[in-house]
Amino acid sequence: MELKLINAEGQTGATVSVSDGLFGRDYNEALVHQLVVAYQANARSGNRAQLTRAEVRHSTKKPWRQKGTGRARIGMTSSPLWRGGGRTFPNSPDENFSHKVNRKMYRAGIAAILSQLAREDRLAVVEDFTVEAPKTRLVVQKLKTMGVESALLVTDDLSDNLMLASRNLPNVLVLEPKHADPFTLVRFPRVLLTKGAVTKLEEMLA
Repeated sequence: MELKLINAEGQTGATVSVSDGLFGRDYNEALVHQLVVAYQANARSGNRAQLTRAEVRHSTKKPWRQKGTGRARIGMTSSPLWRGGGRTFPNSPDENFSHKVNRKMYRAGIAAILSQLAREDRLAVVEDFTVEAPKTRLVVQKLKTMGVESALLVTDDLSDNLMLASRNLPNVLVLEPKHADPFTLVRFPRVLLTKGAVTKLEEMLA
């Protein structure tokens, strides 16, 4: 399979040969959805907590006498029926939101995402992507030359200059191949892979 190759001048005449197993797989929407949901669920810290009626701050005084007022009987203001009272079934801070994803499923899902990006012409390969100094304008100029405004750049050589120069750009994210997750891949309108990143992805997901 051939992918479009963008050079430093932004020209797209050449192509690069890639693996059909990684970039030519059929799209499996259900599997991709499961991967994205699992990734977001596994990122949750699970530290939310609610109080029971025994844990909320309240007075133990009976609001009014048991009989004779015409109102419903009540013992304490910590009742779950009252505003400010405790929860009947509270969320605990040790709640586990993680989803299990098998390695075979993960590899197949990433391959399906990359293949669909290639079919939609949202995926391209660049020779390399380096900057001489940690300056944001250098990254902006390079992307503008390539005709890209918002993109995920997956590079095999994430230098300090490139990391510092790109971190202030809200529409640009630079990652190494091992950190390319399914949510990030589907979120950006364009994905740029360096030649070295393509080789590493093929080794990782073969």
